[in-house]
Amino acid sequence: MNRCLASSLYVALAAASLLTLQGCAVPQPYVPTTPTGSSVRPPVAPAATVGNEVAIRAISLLGAPYEWGGNGPTTFDCSGLVRFIHDQLGISTPRTAAEQYSAATPVPLKNLEPGDLLFFRIKGRISHVAIYTGEGRFVHAPQTGRPVELRMLDDDFYRPRLAGAGRLF
Repeated sequence: MNRCLASSLYVALAAASLLTLQGCAVPQPYVPTTPTGSSVRPPVAPAATVGNEVAIRAISLLGAPYEWGGNGPTTFDCSGLVRFIHDQLGISTPRTAAEQYSAATPVPLKNLEPGDLLFFRIKGRISHVAIYTGEGRFVHAPQTGRPVELRMLDDDFYRPRLAGAGRLF
C-alpha cells in the first residue's frame, strides 16, 4: 500500500471514530411521550368552599385567649368565635350559641362537613358551640383559662353533651 493511500485511510478512520464518539458525548433532550389523541392535564385542586374557609379560619385562631363575651379579633368566647369568622365571610350570625342553634340549618352528624357548627347542651340548655374542621375534630373557645383549642368529637366531656349540628351558609 502506498504511503499516501495509507495516510488518507488513517485520516478517514480517525474522523469516523471521532464522529462516533462525538455522537455519544452530546446528550439528546428528553421529550416525554404522550399517548396519541390525549393530553396530559395537571391535577386540579379541590374547589374552595365556604365551609373549608370557615374551618381554616377557625384553625388559624388556635391559641387565641378565651374571654367571656369576647367576639374578636383577639379574644373569644365560643359563640363570639363563630360569629367573628362568619362575619368575616359576610354571613350574618346571631350572637349566642342558643341563637346560632336556632338559626342554623340542621345537619345530620353522619353528613358533617368542615365549617359546620356543633352545638352542645351543658347544664340542660344549648350553651356551647364549636366549628367542625373535618376528620372528627372541632375548634372551640372552651372557657376562662383555656385558649381556643382543637378537640376530637369523641372527647369524654363533649361527646355525651353533643346536641346536634347545623350550618349557617
